[in-house]
Amino acid sequence: MTTTPGAAVTMYTTTWCGYCVRLKKLMQIEGIDFAEVDIEQDEAAADLVSNANGGNRTVPTLIFRDGTALTNPGIDQVKAQLASAAEA
Repeated sequence: MTTTPGAAVTMYTTTWCGYCVRLKKLMQIEGIDFAEVDIEQDEAAADLVSNANGGNRTVPTLIFRDGTALTNPGIDQVKAQLASAAEA
């Protein structure tokens, strides 16, 4: 599985975040396509994450096509959100 621009979910990460590495691996195992943005390389992405998290640059933050966001979710939360979006 590769990171896919235009995917149903975008994961905002940093290179040093262990939680990000873990979630990326789990999403790949589950076959979930995602786009990845490093907030240390993209100031606009850092601002987006900050806005989604009450001023904190917490990663991983996932933002779905419908605009919903999850911060540091487990894989089951990601799958549930994607299923919910597919039903809508």
